[in-house]
Amino acid sequence: MRLVVIGVNHKTAPVALRERLALVGDDVNIALKQLERFTDGSVIVSTCNRTEIYALVPQISLAPESGAHLAEPQAATIASNNAVATQTASAAISAHILKIKTWLADFKQLSLDEIDPYLYVHRDTHALTHWLRVAAGLDSMILGEPQILGQIKRSVHLAQDQKALSNQLGWIVDQVFAAAKRVRNETQVGAQAVSLSYAAAKLVTQIFDDLPSRTLLVVAAGEMNRLVATHIAGLGVGRVIICNRNPERAEALAAELRRPDRIIEVRALQELPQVLAEADIVSSCSGSMDVLIDKTMTLRALKSRRYQPMLMIDLAVPRDIDSTISRIDDVYLYSVDDLQHVIAGNIEQRRQAAVDAELLVSQLVVEMDRRFQVRQVGKDIQQYRARTHDQVDKLLHESIAKLQQDNASPEDILIELSRRLTQTLTHAPSKLMRKAAREGDNELLDFVVSGLQEAHRGR
Repeated sequence: MRLVVIGVNHKTAPVALRERLALVGDDVNIALKQLERFTDGSVIVSTCNRTEIYALVPQISLAPESGAHLAEPQAATIASNNAVATQTASAAISAHILKIKTWLADFKQLSLDEIDPYLYVHRDTHALTHWLRVAAGLDSMILGEPQILGQIKRSVHLAQDQKALSNQLGWIVDQVFAAAKRVRNETQVGAQAVSLSYAAAKLVTQIFDDLPSRTLLVVAAGEMNRLVATHIAGLGVGRVIICNRNPERAEALAAELRRPDRIIEVRALQELPQVLAEADIVSSCSGSMDVLIDKTMTLRALKSRRYQPMLMIDLAVPRDIDSTISRIDDVYLYSVDDLQHVIAGNIEQRRQAAVDAELLVSQLVVEMDRRFQVRQVGKDIQQYRARTHDQVDKLLHESIAKLQQDNASPEDILIELSRRLTQTLTHAPSKLMRKAAREGDNELLDFVVSGLQEAHRGR
């Protein structure tokens, strides 16, 4: 397949080196252009946890098999060359891998000796297996996380924009995406939430089903609450209220969450008692040493809401929300410890599901490799027919030229043409049978002989 992957990830390299090897922004476009010099197409995947180059190395040129007009010593030389073709191809691929490694070191202004111990290299079906495992979330720091598939798709789009995605590499990408989708649909490896933000979003979907009519109240606009707000808003919540001490940070989060079909409001933290009644979902993570939402405030909000249910998620340590609120009817209160407990169980479920996912990956890689071989043999047959056509065409023109001579005997020329055509068309299978016999490969010999017999019987 000539597919190789070269890279580092969170398992093989420390974060400091991953940062230095990251390829982002304009670096990706420049890198894809430079990789054209020694690849037949490439895709660069660079995230906080990995930087990987997926590439097709160029096909090496070996001496073509000739027709029957070559003398036997020449044919023997070609047979000898074919016998070491696999070793030659392997050495050529290794040379291209070294070029890519050296290029990466130079591009990032590092020495090869400095990065080589941390680089991993996969080839052919091993590269295909790795790519599928990455796309399915099986190679991620958080097992089964779905973001990596979207990141790979964006990387592929960048490669397409730079004309770096060859037809063959594009075909492989399509196979990887389809297989990754099957892994996620047919196993439970990504079914359970294993991060606080995802667990919080999962709770929302379990309690509310009419999210466009619901309001999310974000108390404090720190990083954790930003992640929670992003995931919950992404479910389709129609309105978001952000209460924060620092109005600039609140406005920044508002800009990130703003959509044409979503209402975003920024309020001062002092307005929290007034806006609480408007919230169906509350996510709080302030870092305050004092309780921000107490029982009295909540009871007043519930009364104003006519006791419609509220989901409260308290991610703060110490707590932002009075823990006794959990005893109030129509209020669902979850602390960070509650979510961590859910996550711990979900991680174990994902680990068990990963066994099924790995087995499915192995099966899918076999199917993909088989489809590739069928696709490739079609090209090989086309090339073989083209070479045979050229040989036959050459013999035919030589015979026509002889027929145009005054002393030409048409019968002799046709007999000679028939003999040379037979020799040309039977040369390759004859040589293959002799080679199989010499090497004691009875299985190959029987296969070729039976195949030729069936062809002569018109099957």
